[in-house]
Amino acid sequence: MNLMQDLKPEHILAPDRDWWRGAVIYQIYPRSYQDSNHDGVGDLAGIIHRLGYIAELGVDAIWISPFFRSPMLDFGYDVSDYRDVDPMFGTLGDFDALISRAHELGLRVLIDLVLSHTSNQHPWFHESQTSRDNPKADWYVWADAKPDGSPPNNWLSIFGGSAWEWSGDRMQYFLHNFLKEQPDLNLHNPDVQDELLSVARFWLDRGVDGFRLDTINFYFHDQQLRDNPALAPERRNATIAPEVNPYNWQEHLYDKNQPENLEFLRRFRALLDEYPGATAVGEVGDAQRGMEIQAEYTSGGDKVHMCYSFEFLSGITPTPDRVVEVLRDYEEQIGDGWACWAFSNHDVVRHASRWNLGEEARRVYAGLLLCLRGSVCLYQGEELGLTEAYVSYEDLQDPYGIRFWPKFKGRDGCRTPMPWMSDNQNGGFSDHKPWLPVAVEHLQRSVGAQATAPDSTLQFYRKMIGFRHAWDALSKGGLSDLKAEGSVVSFQRSHGDQRLFCAFNLGGAAAPVTLPDGAWRQDKGAPFAALPDAGNGQVTLPPWQAYFAAAETA
Repeated sequence: MNLMQDLKPEHILAPDRDWWRGAVIYQIYPRSYQDSNHDGVGDLAGIIHRLGYIAELGVDAIWISPFFRSPMLDFGYDVSDYRDVDPMFGTLGDFDALISRAHELGLRVLIDLVLSHTSNQHPWFHESQTSRDNPKADWYVWADAKPDGSPPNNWLSIFGGSAWEWSGDRMQYFLHNFLKEQPDLNLHNPDVQDELLSVARFWLDRGVDGFRLDTINFYFHDQQLRDNPALAPERRNATIAPEVNPYNWQEHLYDKNQPENLEFLRRFRALLDEYPGATAVGEVGDAQRGMEIQAEYTSGGDKVHMCYSFEFLSGITPTPDRVVEVLRDYEEQIGDGWACWAFSNHDVVRHASRWNLGEEARRVYAGLLLCLRGSVCLYQGEELGLTEAYVSYEDLQDPYGIRFWPKFKGRDGCRTPMPWMSDNQNGGFSDHKPWLPVAVEHLQRSVGAQATAPDSTLQFYRKMIGFRHAWDALSKGGLSDLKAEGSVVSFQRSHGDQRLFCAFNLGGAAAPVTLPDGAWRQDKGAPFAALPDAGNGQVTLPPWQAYFAAAETA
C-alpha cells in the first residue's frame, strides 16, 4: 500500500520534478538536534518540535542523517534494519508525523540511505556468514585468504588497517571499507540490488522526497580483487585525517568507482522517477577524481540528480584563486550534471575553525556559498556561526577519533548538540546529560540569543537564503565571467532575462572591483552593506564584504 494515499492533501507538496535544482538543504544530525524524551540523545520528536525554526530559516528541504535500527558503532551508518526506526530516535509513527508536519511547513524531507554496507548485526550478514552455500552466501564480499593466510589484497579501511576481516565460520575474509563491523554488500549480486531498491521504495511510499546516498561510489568492487597502486605523496589530498591514515597512500582504482555502478544508478533513478519530485544526492568520497565522478554520476538525466561535492570540505582555505580553480573545473567537467555544495557536515571540522574565519569572514563565505551554481547543503549550527567544539578524550564517542587520538581527534567536535538557549548548561538541547557535551562557547551563539538580534549571524543566513530565492539566476541559472583579482572573486549568474554580477572580497583590506561592460544597478537585497553607486564602472569593496549588481534591461 502506498502510504501517501493516507496523507491529507495539505500534507503533500505540489509535485515539482525540478525543485532540487538550486535548492538549499539543511542537514540534521538527529542525535544532536533536540532531545524530547530526556535521555540525552536527540530524536525524531525533537526534530518535529524544531521544524518551525527550520522553515523560518527559509530552506527548501531537510536531510536527516541515519535513524534506522543500528548497534550505533558508527552512529547509524551501520544499519541492522533498513525498514525501522531505532528506538533511540522513536518509531515509524514518529517518522510519519515528521513527514506530515514538514510538508505542512513547505519543507521536503531527504533521508540518509546507506547502501554500500550494513552492520554485522543485520540478519542478512548473520545468514551470509554461516556457510558458503546458504541463500545469502553471496550477499556480501567474501574472498579466500592468500596461501600464507593473509588478506586477499592490499585494500585498506578508511578507519585504519586492512579492509578485510577474517570469519572463522566461513574460513574466508569479508570486505569492510569502514569499521570491521560494517561488512560491504555485494551489489554484483542482482538479488542485493533488488532488495536495496525495495528498501528505497519502502521509504518513498512513506512520503520521503528523496535520499542522500552515503558513499555512493563504494557500491561496487573490482571482481578480480586487484591490488590498488601506490599514490605519490604529492597527490595525497584527502579531506579526512590525511596526516594519520595510510588509506590516503593508495590510488583507489579497484575498491570503489567501478563502472558497474552506472547501471545500478540508472535502476535507482528509474525508481525515483515513479515518484514525482523525488530526488537523490550522492556522496562521492574520492580526493583525486571527485569532480570527474560527480559529472559521470549526474549526467544524462538518468542517474542521480546531484552529487555532494567535497572540494570545499577540505582544509584548503578557499582563496579567490582556489574558488576559481574549483568552479572552472566544475564548469568544464559537469556538463548537464549538477553539484551540491557544502562547507561543513558531520564528518569534517566546522569550516569556521577549519579556515580560521572571523565573524565577517564567515558571513562573506556564506554569501559566496549561497551564490554558487548548484544546490547547497547547510549543516546544523552553521547558521549560528558555530566553531568546532573541543571534546576531551574521556568524552569521545567517535571510533575514528579514539583510534587516531591525539593527532586526529575524530568527528565529535562537529557533532556536539545544537544550542537552543544560552541560560542552560545543555543549551536547551536536553535536561539530561547529553551524549556529547555542549560547548560552552556555543551557548553565547544559541538560537535564543540570535533569533531576534537584527545583526546576528542567524538573521544574516535568513536574509541571504531569501536573497537566493528571490533570484532565479542564483538558484537555477548559469555561471560566467569567473575571475580572481587579488582578494576578490567575482562572477555573473544568469537565467532568462536576469543577469546578476556577484563580487566577494575574501580579504582583510578594501579592494577595487570593476563591473562588466554595460549598465548595472546595485541590488541591495542581500544582507551586506550598500556601497556608493559605481563610478566609471568601478566600486571599492570593503574587507569581507560582497557586492551585487543587476544588469539594466531595456
